[in-house]
Parts: sequence; structure tokens; C-alpha cells
Amino acid sequence: MNRKVILHFSTKNVPRARAFYTALGFTVNEQLSGETCVCMVISDTISAMFSMESVFSTFSPRALCDTSKFLEVLSCLTCSSRAEVDDMIQKAEATGGTVFEEAEDHGFMYAHSFLDPDGHGWNLMHIPEAPCSITTS
Repeated sequence: MNRKVILHFSTKNVPRARAFYTALGFTVNEQLSGETCVCMVISDTISAMFSMESVFSTFSPRALCDTSKFLEVLSCLTCSSRAEVDDMIQKAEATGGTVFEEAEDHGFMYAHSFLDPDGHGWNLMHIPEAPCSITTS
């Protein structure tokens, strides 16, 4: 069975979440969106749902995380290149996001992170594929 992942986040402002993630290059699934939520399509297998805090709070008995003080989770997303990582970081900053660390080049992986306007953490990473080497004797 192929599974899909839908990440579910709270938001203080659905139109702002829609505009922010659209600016990052994601599309809206209008069938799962409305006045109190927006579903952003990240890939064929990943979507992110942003529900108003009042709606989101009905899905769990636990209190919402105060993202101005705590990081609830760091969602990691792979990118096809370093340039895509950098481009998405620039778009995030330009539309209200906050970069919370410098880019890191580990050789085998390039990463950079941002917080969206609601304080949700995203780590973007590019992991180049290892070159294939065949040796013969």
C-alpha cells in the first residue's frame, strides 16, 4: 500500500498560511480547503493542512504548543538541489518566515531551516546521490 502523509498544523490566519506556502511554490488542494483550513500539496505523497487554532484544538485533548517559545516538531523536506534549498529559504524570508540558523554544508548533505509565520519549523535539505562506481579486476 502506498501511503500519503498529511501533516496537520494550527494557524492563527488561514489566508496568511495559504499565501505563505503558495509563495514557496506549493499548490492548494481546494477540495480539502475552506474558511477554517487550507490544504497545501507539497508533493504527490505529502500535504500540509493548516487549520484555525480553534478548529485544530478539537483534534486533540492536549493544549496547542506556544510556537513563540517552543518548537513542536521540525518537519524535514528534501530538495532537488542546493539552489532549491536557498531559493525556498529566500521565499520564506520574503513572505514572513524567519531563518533560525545558518546554512550547513556537511559535504554529504546541505541544510537550512526556517519558521513559518505561525512558528512551525521546517528543515530543508539536499542530499546528493552518491556517485555510482563500478570497479573491475
